[in-house]
Amino acid sequence: MRLPNWTPARCLEWFVVANLAFLGVDIFVAHTENAFRDSAEWVPVIFSALAPLLLLPGATHVGPPRVVRVLDLAVGASAIAVGVLGMVFHLRSAFFLERTLQSLVYSAPFIAPLSYVGVGLLLLLVRLEPSSSRDFGAWILLLALGGFAGNLGLSLFDHAQNDFHSPLEWIPVFAAAFACSFYLVALVGRERLMLRWSFGVCAVEAVVGVAGFALHVVEDAHKPAQSLAARFVHGAPAFAPLLFADLALLAAIGLWSMLTRDEAPLG
Repeated sequence: MRLPNWTPARCLEWFVVANLAFLGVDIFVAHTENAFRDSAEWVPVIFSALAPLLLLPGATHVGPPRVVRVLDLAVGASAIAVGVLGMVFHLRSAFFLERTLQSLVYSAPFIAPLSYVGVGLLLLLVRLEPSSSRDFGAWILLLALGGFAGNLGLSLFDHAQNDFHSPLEWIPVFAAAFACSFYLVALVGRERLMLRWSFGVCAVEAVVGVAGFALHVVEDAHKPAQSLAARFVHGAPAFAPLLFADLALLAAIGLWSMLTRDEAPLG
């Protein structure tokens, strides 16, 4: 059997499919905390269940190219709409009513739904920007940088809820800020040495994500609760730190593209 020709563009396609699928699992766990009090909370779960299936023809390069392109663009635009509406929905839960910093910190995380916006933009990028373009990888790295900026906000707001009771909770804040600054310099300068060093930053961010996941799991496992499932639903979000590893992978794809610039055009 012939192995697929893995290029940055092809990896990005599967990155989008995997992220849309996993977002559904993450949001299902998050919305289980309030037992889906509002029926609108099912929208991202249902969307994440259907979208990966609709993207499979494009990711596997099976089917009429024109139909696949239209379908992928529709899914990308829908993901952006779901993300923006989700952000407004989360802000409406408390901040728009009270308009205080406290309500912003302790309400539903308004930044989280923007993950759909980022994934939607990636999908539009892979279908609208030629993968052989000099800017293809730079756009990917820019979106990864935006993701780390969002992760910086999430880390600050989430850990502020318990007043940073452990010094370890500052690590993701510093890690996200460092990634933003380092990738910004690499993106602006585009020097090959800086781009190569950026792969090291990707590795560090991935370690931070995996370590954070382990710490959250350990903390949840020791929480007093009626059941193990309840500990993870109502405790520290176990999957949240993995966003560091996810964004590190995205940044690595962008860096790979910027260094090679020899991607095959999408079929």
